[in-house]
Amino acid sequence: MNGPTIGILAGEASGDNLGAGLMRELKTLYPTCTFVGIGGPRMMAQGLSSLVPMDRLSVNGFVDPIKRLPEFVGILHKLIKCYRAKRPVVFIGVDFNVFNLLLERMLSRRGITTVHYVSPSVYAWRRGRVNRVASAARMLLTLYPFEPKFYSHLPIEAVYVGHPLADEITYDTGSDEARMVARRELGLPDERLCIALLPGSRMSEVKYMAEAFLTAADLIKVRVGEVGFVIPCLRPDIASWLKSAINRHHSLDVVQYDGNARLALIACDAAIVKSGTGTLEAMLLRRPMVVSYKLGELTYRIVRRMVRSPFVALPNILAGRMLVPELLQDDATPQALADNLLSSLSALDKTSREPETLAEFARLHELLRQGADKKAAQAVARLFP
Repeated sequence: MNGPTIGILAGEASGDNLGAGLMRELKTLYPTCTFVGIGGPRMMAQGLSSLVPMDRLSVNGFVDPIKRLPEFVGILHKLIKCYRAKRPVVFIGVDFNVFNLLLERMLSRRGITTVHYVSPSVYAWRRGRVNRVASAARMLLTLYPFEPKFYSHLPIEAVYVGHPLADEITYDTGSDEARMVARRELGLPDERLCIALLPGSRMSEVKYMAEAFLTAADLIKVRVGEVGFVIPCLRPDIASWLKSAINRHHSLDVVQYDGNARLALIACDAAIVKSGTGTLEAMLLRRPMVVSYKLGELTYRIVRRMVRSPFVALPNILAGRMLVPELLQDDATPQALADNLLSSLSALDKTSREPETLAEFARLHELLRQGADKKAAQAVARLFP
């Protein structure tokens, strides 16, 4: 007997990870289920029949989406045609909000039950987006415990499932033993102070952040002496740009490698991090951090008027207070970055404020550790006929 058909779509690597975990747990509940939609290698490894390669949904900037609009419309029509024929018991849009919410709305009108996995950052800005989500999906799966309240007045079931990173990263992941293993992999000395520099994963972010981070590293080296720095990079074009930037700071001992941020965070004692998921990963690994973000001046003025949250760093948002330093825009000077990072390390040595911060990191880790993949699958399964 054939099992249920489930529609699912992710448009980028982070969604591919989330989707794969959810699919794995759905297969545990329904061993004969089949998946059809769009996803990357992780989702395809779980059995997804991907109608087009996931990278066909990748866009950059403002002009690219407009130029490729006919292609996206074609993909939408292909998906609609497929789902009209196969009639999945549910469609799950994994993040990738603009495309997935549009698709979910179109499918809902055709009588297909829809789920959206990951809330837009309505807690921070553009809270009116809750209405778009509620009009597109019957159920919303959220990563953070404070998100469902934003949808409580709307006809959508918002379910907090926790964050898969909190399940994946355990205390041992950031242990001293793990640190030594990571250092050997990167060719770093066992005992020397090491600091991770995480200026972002997009070229625009890196160009705004990297120079301030590297100049802060210069200042830290002057004050500390023997110190190493680690910069990860996932894209060859960004790696090339960063290599040139690092060469201008020739006195620094910098290890640059191709890969994600986790290895750097495990290997290092602390981090200067661009606001985003990197701050969550640093928190889960119990690494002291300074969080920063910069935009173009005009963009910053516009965004600042739209932002509703008092904080930008996820540890601070989760704690509801200033747990880690945030240095934004004009405040993100190299001197301020260096001073705040060294202050955090000094406090750690003096058993002052920082150990309390690390204890709060541990508490928040437990709050997010919900068995997210399994909980998400169980929530979705409630919608099956």
